[in-house]
Amino acid sequence: MDPLETQVAVVGAGAAGLYTAICAAREGASVTLIAAAPLAESSTYYAQGGLAAAIGEDDSLELHLADTLAAGRGAVRESAARVLCGHAPRAVEDLQSLGMRFDTDDCGRIALGLEGGHSARRIVHAGGAATGQRLIVRLRELVAADGRIEVLERARAVALLTAGGRCHGVALLDGRRVASDATVLATGGAAALWQRTTNPPGAVGGGLVLALAAGVKLADLEFVQFHPTAVAAADGADGLLVTEAIRGEGARLLDADGRRFTDELAPRDEVALAVQHQLAVSGGRPVSLDMRSVDPALFPSVVAALREAGIDPARELVPVAPAAHYVMGGIATDLWGRASMPGLYAVGECSCTGLHGANRLASNSLSECFVFGARAAHAAAGEAMTERGAAAGGVAAGAAGRRDAPVGAAGAGEAPALAAGPPAPSAATRATLWRYAGLERDAAGLAILADDPHPLARLIARSAQAREESRGAHRRRDFPATELSYDGLHVTAVAEEPPALERWE
Repeated sequence: MDPLETQVAVVGAGAAGLYTAICAAREGASVTLIAAAPLAESSTYYAQGGLAAAIGEDDSLELHLADTLAAGRGAVRESAARVLCGHAPRAVEDLQSLGMRFDTDDCGRIALGLEGGHSARRIVHAGGAATGQRLIVRLRELVAADGRIEVLERARAVALLTAGGRCHGVALLDGRRVASDATVLATGGAAALWQRTTNPPGAVGGGLVLALAAGVKLADLEFVQFHPTAVAAADGADGLLVTEAIRGEGARLLDADGRRFTDELAPRDEVALAVQHQLAVSGGRPVSLDMRSVDPALFPSVVAALREAGIDPARELVPVAPAAHYVMGGIATDLWGRASMPGLYAVGECSCTGLHGANRLASNSLSECFVFGARAAHAAAGEAMTERGAAAGGVAAGAAGRRDAPVGAAGAGEAPALAAGPPAPSAATRATLWRYAGLERDAAGLAILADDPHPLARLIARSAQAREESRGAHRRRDFPATELSYDGLHVTAVAEEPPALERWE
């Protein structure tokens, strides 16, 4: 069938995808948004924290930057961090102009929360811990009302369309093709690849697998953040996230004997390892989060979810343990979201600008969706218009380059490499990742994982093998020290080639 034509195709309908589509449309581009599942099933919908932005009187860009660099353990790309910290306040203002209402204090100013690793209150939130839900609802309304955006619901991308070393759109599971001048992947993360996770089932790195199959560069896949306070329960509540903003309001972590054992507001890698250590030394006796001193009205959605699971946090301790939460790595991009293949962009958790380094600073990720989503939209829309103008006028397209095949032509992309789409991880793959690429790894376990049937699991193993040190969320039992020679280095990989160590500007 003839391909659907658009200037900018956006794959994914979480915060990054919705906002990128809105921004590209504001730039004047025609946009097709491809959503594989109902919008409420995105990881953003479950986001309890908020946006990190230095807007408080006692805060500054430099202070936010210093916290980001410290949390990232010497692996942060400073230029990316400067972009994030400098533009996050502007993103908050833009969201407000679009009708997003954030929580305010008694004086009508934006109320700011405190989370681990932050030296000042700078977490902008909505509905207490319902920020993700409210963002998705508002962005979805804006997308539906925008005449420049066409939404393809329940449409699953199964391959990138490529020709002449360039991306020309995506192939869908139902046989349709979306031919585009610029394609933006905003497909979310991959933490649901692990057996124990805080993420919804669909967060298994589908966009990363599409990029991997097309020969696009990925980076930093060894850096996987484990959230320290996920509910540990035998029923459906297992893995339920309890936001660390609750610890910012005074909740405490207690060992099996009821004693506090760690700084609850240290960066997540430290707190997760401390919880894991307590579970090990106590023989599996539970670690608990004591929320009894925290006003339940501050976090109504979390309290309601816990009570639905049979836990009353106002009177009882909440059993918790670490769970896979966020993959710092992804599709390697520049500071405008451009991937290694011309015509392809990536934003949000599926991307890797180097912003998060070895350990994401809490709530920087939601800010990333908006800061880098706006930048990718600007670059993609600009490229699309340049490409379209060159194709129409038959002249050189300048810095963007000439199209290798015209939009809408039968040859606008090669046949999909993944006819049935990215493979779903088996229960065995998820168990193997948890066992051998969990909070701590070693060469023997990674060698087993490197033979796993799932392509992304194999690449995670090979990336972890290449980093022979411990840094942030990557902990090697056989290489327990942090090596200065790895400072600023990123492990990159293309297809089945051996991973490489690269120093980014």
